[in-house]
Amino acid sequence: MSGVAPLAVVVILAATAASAQPSAAVRQACEADYRRLCAIVIPGGGRILKCLQGHNSELAAECRAALQQPRE
Repeated sequence: MSGVAPLAVVVILAATAASAQPSAAVRQACEADYRRLCAIVIPGGGRILKCLQGHNSELAAECRAALQQPRE
């Protein structure tokens, strides 16, 4: 049974990381804002989304709207 717990942790982390990925709509709407505001952020773990959300007042209206859409 000791091998089951580490496997569960890996599955949970993978699911969390996948849910942190921006959708195609967000990537398209926020590409210019990403390049302008968050280009130095290392992708992964939702860091780009957090960066964009941290610059909410500086985002283009299209990007802000895309970030507010429910994630799939």
